[in-house]
Amino acid sequence: MYWLIGSLIIIIMMGVLAVADDALVPVDLFLLDMVSVSKLSLLLIVLAVILMVSAQFNTPPVVIQKVVKDHATYLPYNNNLSLRIIKYLLFAILTIALVIGSALQALVSHQQAESAKIIDPIRVQALVRIEGLSDSVYDTSTDSGYRQVAVVTNLSPLIAELDAQDLAESTSNHLENKQNSLSDNTLSNNGNIEYRVLLNAYPKPLSSSDSLAALNDLQPGDQLFMSLALTPLASSEQVLNNPSGFDSYRWLRGRQIDGAANILAVSTSTISYEALPKQVVTSQSYLQRFRTYIDRGRWQLRQHFYKNWSLHSTAEQQAKAVTLSLLTGDRSLISLDTKDLYQLAGISHLLAISGTHVLFLAIVMAGTVVLLFNRFCPIGYRYIPRWQVRWWVMIGAAFIYALFTGFDVPAARTAWMLLAIGLVRLTMLPTSTMKVLLALAILMAWRDPYVLWQAGYWLSFIAVALLLKYDDTSYQYNTSASAPHRVHSGTNSNNVRTKNTVLNHAWQVVRRIAKLQFWLFITLLPTTLLLFGKASLWGLVINLFAIGLFGWVIVPLNLLAGLCYLLSPTIADGIWMLVIAIVGALHDFITWLTSLPLLSGVWLYTPVNIAIVLMVFLFMLPWLLPRGFISRWLALTPLTLLIMTVYANQQSLTTVPTLYVLPTGDSYISASLLQYPIAHNAARSGINKRQKSTHWLFLADHRPKNARTMTSSLTADALSAILEQQLGSLSVNNLEGIIVQSNSIGLTDTINTNDQRVDFDIGTSELLPMTMAQLSQKLPVSQYWQAGRSDRWTQLQQAYQVTSQADRASNISAQRCDQGKIWQLPSGCLTIQVLTGWSTINDASVWDCSIAIDTDLPIQVLRYNAADPLQSLDMTAQMDMEHTHLADTKLKSSKVIEHQETPAVSRLILNTDTHQRVWQMWELLCSDEGFNEIIASSQTKWLGHSASHITADIMRHQNIDNVITLDDKPLDAASSLNKHDDVVNTNTNTNTNIKSP
Repeated sequence: MYWLIGSLIIIIMMGVLAVADDALVPVDLFLLDMVSVSKLSLLLIVLAVILMVSAQFNTPPVVIQKVVKDHATYLPYNNNLSLRIIKYLLFAILTIALVIGSALQALVSHQQAESAKIIDPIRVQALVRIEGLSDSVYDTSTDSGYRQVAVVTNLSPLIAELDAQDLAESTSNHLENKQNSLSDNTLSNNGNIEYRVLLNAYPKPLSSSDSLAALNDLQPGDQLFMSLALTPLASSEQVLNNPSGFDSYRWLRGRQIDGAANILAVSTSTISYEALPKQVVTSQSYLQRFRTYIDRGRWQLRQHFYKNWSLHSTAEQQAKAVTLSLLTGDRSLISLDTKDLYQLAGISHLLAISGTHVLFLAIVMAGTVVLLFNRFCPIGYRYIPRWQVRWWVMIGAAFIYALFTGFDVPAARTAWMLLAIGLVRLTMLPTSTMKVLLALAILMAWRDPYVLWQAGYWLSFIAVALLLKYDDTSYQYNTSASAPHRVHSGTNSNNVRTKNTVLNHAWQVVRRIAKLQFWLFITLLPTTLLLFGKASLWGLVINLFAIGLFGWVIVPLNLLAGLCYLLSPTIADGIWMLVIAIVGALHDFITWLTSLPLLSGVWLYTPVNIAIVLMVFLFMLPWLLPRGFISRWLALTPLTLLIMTVYANQQSLTTVPTLYVLPTGDSYISASLLQYPIAHNAARSGINKRQKSTHWLFLADHRPKNARTMTSSLTADALSAILEQQLGSLSVNNLEGIIVQSNSIGLTDTINTNDQRVDFDIGTSELLPMTMAQLSQKLPVSQYWQAGRSDRWTQLQQAYQVTSQADRASNISAQRCDQGKIWQLPSGCLTIQVLTGWSTINDASVWDCSIAIDTDLPIQVLRYNAADPLQSLDMTAQMDMEHTHLADTKLKSSKVIEHQETPAVSRLILNTDTHQRVWQMWELLCSDEGFNEIIASSQTKWLGHSASHITADIMRHQNIDNVITLDDKPLDAASSLNKHDDVVNTNTNTNTNIKSP
């Protein structure tokens, strides 16, 4: 019953948060005024205590007495029965109250978050207060951006652009007003409004100034004025351009973030925390001030590691960054490549401050204090037991270190767990460690329901629960298997027995570690796939030695250096040099190991949702419960449902022609995947029956050539890794072809130098071809179409294979993507043809190729959902209308296609035009021919960027019914086409009304 109630509370709270967020529940101010989150959590704790006490009294006592058969014996039984009914009724009422209260707690927390969030984008001048450490540092050499959680107040609309001097003047005026006034009367009406935002600032490639580099000098608690562009969290770049399977929106909401803020300008003067007026500091709580001082200490330690950063090699920098992360939980110096390496190795969890770090430091501190007590004050044990001395020291050390590392869920869970276990022992409550763990999980959810959206919460509690369960099961097995052995006399027999015992013990240790690692990997696999969308099989191997190396060597030495840093930084630097050398060697070994062709397809991609995780839990339930409690044959039912669900999910991805628009992290660079099922046409088309669908990948850079835009920060390595993960989650193992629709000047030696267009980086133009080169080494690709000329493609491909040391060199030739090029299935049910692109003309402005996809089935266009690919949503159409003035033309032209065996009923145009000359050339050469070809389709969709140069006349020629933009911004040509059609329809109706009499 205990586990049922606890699981029900967590499930109800998760359901309320999910429904309230998806259904856009309006904010109820009356509910917020009536219910307080803190008071409600205290009420829930009181109800839980009463429930546990009543549950103890519901347990009937065992009474042995002599039975006397007379009438008076039955009276107490009736009284006990009525008392038991009252107890069970009270138990049920308290349970219902706990469940309803938990749901109300989640709803009120959601309402508070909704009432405080940023609704509309706006540019403001605001006073910024830094909270905690930044997530990353500002570094132009590595193109690393600055991300920092901060509180903004004193908001005022930004009417004119302010420079750093203007903001510095505002900062000094604010400090003077605070020092000269004991109240907040000097503030404007917007001074009482505050938002908790995520500050963002990224290096600008074309900017010569480096005014934002001073952001790295901001310490926790500092205040200054900034010019900001506030954005709602749901429409921020971190959420919209999220190419990975990690749910960034829920992660930011779990951190109590109200919105995103892009930094426009920064004040040159800063109000440090020490310089704040006394009334401002004293207005904060003791815990907040203590937390600020600890964060400033963490910042000082980061600066110690960051000193002379540019003088070290990249390998040394990342070894130091990982060492700092293992000490304080500060990952700001870790590069994306290092994070990818740990993720590929399956040891990303080792970068977080886990319970091992906290527990190890607590044990060391407790042991030191006990030794001091034994040496100098043994009389103190008369007043307090030894275990209580050790317990109080461990609690203090655990909480202080947890605060020093940011008080993340794993560290906080360990500190609270130590406190709870000590209280259980102190009060001698009859409970188990697993029940304490479940109670702690519920208490943390009551305190902050949004913690249920954090991946660390689930991985931490589930991993600890599995370790406890495995330890109990292993202990019972070893106890039952152990038996006394007969001892033989003799020296030789003793030596042999000792040798066999050592070998057997070593084998048992290795076997136990391997079994434990396999147990944890399998049991955490559904949760990992649900939270991150993928899992690495390398984790089964690397964790076998990495966990021991980190837990017994790196972490203890690192913590020892941290303690020595308080006394002698010189000694600490010597120990850190050893730790950095060990971490660097580990990085080199993991890089070499993961580059071996032993496991080429190490990533496991399977779409997972809550239903699949629930079925996995039901399947494992007989093994989690005590042996014999539930028959293990009952696990066959959820196992069957699990297999059927996973199979159905895989089949649902290839049953309907679908074009997935894949997020790349750059609003101008698009990637689209076409999945067309061919199983129903395999018999008559001569296609391999094992091939269920054909896949085409379309890549394009939509940056207009006649306008100045920000250069893409994407690299070919990052983009190919993103696409590989997305294709894997959609069960795509091979590609029929890759089409790069935008031309690449870096691939040709012949270019028209008289063209007066904006200069661009040739290296940037090679982004998509290099991405294609990397994808072709990871996935079988049959064809490669490249817009424009590709004279240097062979040299570029060979150079990549040499530098990357690819084990299997896959050479593929580049075909020109010119107007008129066609590919189709033998059955004719799918045709891909090129509408634009003339590489024979010595002008790169007409090289971009737009693609027309004709199918016998309607194509659904979905925006890929990285968090849950099965829940990808339809893209919103800007224009959805029928061209009535072309209806007669379609009917007259229907005779032209009667001879076709399978006429196309749907056309999708993938538009790419970085210059207006592309469609001008099509209108000049191909407008009549193109119109005669497309009238066979009953529906035509257009998919492109809002920066497209296509005109309304060309769209009318293309007979487009639906217009969809990749960036969800309006297309000017579609708007003018709508107005034109409205005028035509109005005139048609007017003429009809005139003729009708």
